Amino acid sequence: MPGRSGKAYSDWLEERGEDFRNGVAVATLDPFHGYKNAIDDQLEDAVAVLDAFHVVKLGTQAVDEVRRRVQQEIHGRRGRKNDPFYGIRTILRCGEEKLTDRQRARLDRAIAADERHDEVYVAWLCAQQLRSAYKAKSPVEGRRIAEKVLALLPTCPIPEIKRLGKTLKQWRKAFLAYFDTGRANNGGTEAINGLIELHRRVARGFRNRDSYRLRMLLIGGGLAHPHLR
Repeated sequence: MPGRSGKAYSDWLEERGEDFRNGVAVATLDPFHGYKNAIDDQLEDAVAVLDAFHVVKLGTQAVDEVRRRVQQEIHGRRGRKNDPFYGIRTILRCGEEKLTDRQRARLDRAIAADERHDEVYVAWLCAQQLRSAYKAKSPVEGRRIAEKVLALLPTCPIPEIKRLGKTLKQWRKAFLAYFDTGRANNGGTEAINGLIELHRRVARGFRNRDSYRLRMLLIGGGLAHPHLR
């Protein structure tokens, strides 16, 4: 759909017809008020759920912002190859449970290199706590962690994390709705979109819409040659 706006979304929902709209019980969305306004206007009986992928992304972005600020304050410039944080940029974006022993050791060394790095570590721990709400074994446990995040992050002295906490607080109802709707999310859509964006870049775009559509069906697994099945 052309246009990433609340109006474009609202118009699309209106074009689907009343029967379609009445059948929608849950609507996941990015943390964008334009989309929320469209849902409130066109899907007044649906439950709006803040998508888990985008919430975790907000936490990761906050950590990146803290890291860049601390680098600027210490070095007066962006990070370079020999700076402690340069080599662990991807580690800071990774889930704690996925870190190898070697990666954990590299993270610990980078944090210990300067006491001013503690801000980055605290920000990383906050992002991991936010992420853990979605990794919880049960929705009840996940909601408990999420409510703790909502209570603590807005009071954090680190400005980037405090801002993240205020954002989540503004979206409190849609944020917590994830744990009351069978963990509704648009992960499948995001995964397919990621494949599409990757292969569109690899192909440097498509001029023919039919070729583009067929290529994306092949990539997404929706089309296969009969001799390859």
